[in-house]
Amino acid sequence: MAERQSSAPGANSTYPASMPSIQVKDVPVEVHATLRRRAAVAGKSLQEYLLERFIEEATQPTLDELFANVDQRTSGDVSLEQAAALVRQDRDDR
Repeated sequence: MAERQSSAPGANSTYPASMPSIQVKDVPVEVHATLRRRAAVAGKSLQEYLLERFIEEATQPTLDELFANVDQRTSGDVSLEQAAALVRQDRDDR
């Protein structure tokens, strides 16, 4: 299988040529122009710039994902609500 090089941070240096693609339609002209300008300032093609942004977005958990992870933890004796109350109390005491 052929491989391609990627210069996007966070991406593997090479990846299979059969990687999935994303196509976004009906992008407003102003948004497209802004993204092209930002890519040019960063010294990247629009594709490279957007891939970098997608990777960054996908590697950062959302608040819902973080809260789901917290809810699944069972190693502590204090609930999230109790911990928040203790932190508030500590801050109020200062």
